[in-house]
Amino acid sequence: MTDRAVRVRFAPSPTGYLHIGGARSALFNYLFARHHGGQFILRIEDTDQKRFVADSVQDLMTNLRWLGLDWDEGPDVGGPYGPYTQTERAALYQQWANWLVDNGHAYHCYCSAERLEAMRAEQTANKQPPGYDRHCRHLSAAERSAIEAAGAPFIVRFATPRTGDTAVHDAVRGEMIFSNSTLDDVVLLKSDGLPTYHLAVVVDDHFMEISHILRADEWIASSPRHVLLYQAFGWEIPVMAHLPVILDPSGKGKMSKRKVRVGDKEYPVFVEELRSEGYLPEAVFNLLTNVGWSMGGDREVFTKEEAIAGFDLTGINAAPAALPYGKLEWLNGVYVRNLAPAELKRRLIPFLAAALNLDAATLAENPVLDILLVDVQERIKTLSEAAAMLDFALIEALPAYDSKLLIAKKLDAAASQQALSATRAALVSLGDLQDPEHVESTLRGLAETLHLSAGQLFGILRIAISGKPVTPPLFTSMKALGATTVLRRLDVALAKLAALNYFLSGVST
Repeated sequence: MTDRAVRVRFAPSPTGYLHIGGARSALFNYLFARHHGGQFILRIEDTDQKRFVADSVQDLMTNLRWLGLDWDEGPDVGGPYGPYTQTERAALYQQWANWLVDNGHAYHCYCSAERLEAMRAEQTANKQPPGYDRHCRHLSAAERSAIEAAGAPFIVRFATPRTGDTAVHDAVRGEMIFSNSTLDDVVLLKSDGLPTYHLAVVVDDHFMEISHILRADEWIASSPRHVLLYQAFGWEIPVMAHLPVILDPSGKGKMSKRKVRVGDKEYPVFVEELRSEGYLPEAVFNLLTNVGWSMGGDREVFTKEEAIAGFDLTGINAAPAALPYGKLEWLNGVYVRNLAPAELKRRLIPFLAAALNLDAATLAENPVLDILLVDVQERIKTLSEAAAMLDFALIEALPAYDSKLLIAKKLDAAASQQALSATRAALVSLGDLQDPEHVESTLRGLAETLHLSAGQLFGILRIAISGKPVTPPLFTSMKALGATTVLRRLDVALAKLAALNYFLSGVST
């Protein structure tokens, strides 16, 4: 640890949507800040304007907040070190790029795209490692004056030391040594006046007083360049910690940028897609916390507060970590079952409304949902699964279903029709279906009278009221639907059986 106040940042580039790998980096920064009572900053690194995706910033912020990662400073909440979007800080980068040039740590490079392309082709032909040949680094002052007097455009390159080593102290991986001879003169400022990542990240982290840099391991190769920049400026270097790469569930390859297949199922890799498929933020938070860090022991389920209390850099494993997608549905089911009924209903309504084309406000007042909620809660693993279980109870008329489903095992259409007709009569005599136990007892008695098994009779009835063989408990479902709807659906089913019986009878003769 350092004596500096803990200030960490998540600094995504808005060139795409929030990937689960980026979310894990943001999560570890958040946990570290909260554990140490520090500040978590969101900074948008948008200098790559060619790849900028217009709605990605909103996606990033929406889905970070959905995960429960609230930031203390950022483009939408402000703060004392803003602005927090890099394109709004261009003058600062130019100032410090000029400082590096003036103090001999950087230089103007005037090489055209054509010259650079020819240089790379020659390097390839000669089987030399690619990299800038430092042509402009060795120009004389007179040559520079003449070129600039002609109005030639230029970029700014860092004058990387040619000899010696650069040590990078990593809080996760220990000390890493890089030979300066393997580093090129990296571009710091582009011809359009915008910085590259290397200059912007160092300047921003310094002036935002970032104490710890927790970022993906893909930036390890860039870390000696950043250390050299800090040294050139004479600035204090933040503690660096490069997080372990996330592998696909097989543990053999890096995470896909689109979908991940586990067995015969595909899982999304963007947080927005996880959200739209009905995964809970608590479950995704819990899953990602366990990728590269462990609570200790065999703990797999824990709260955000417990993760904050236990998190520190010493618990991060540098080894690549497989993302256990196979556990996600199980973990999500655990969190679904732990929700209070009112909270589960609140979260389910948007999914049900969208899937069934219903008005959310009207759905919230529908007592049917309250009656079936507890039973559904025990059966679903994701919120999106609920619509297929509840559609029969929430829509006015059933979609068409195969009439043959109404024929019970070891019965024909005529016998099934007779059994359902008797059931209807029994339900009419009951009048009220609000006591599921009494309804079940009555119909079990009827099954005995008809010399049928309860499974045969209940199977016909379930299809008649829902159009599907699997539903929440049958008699609770009938209570939710009410006698009027149940009897109306039985009439439809009886008509189906009558038509089927007529057709099959005609076929047999």
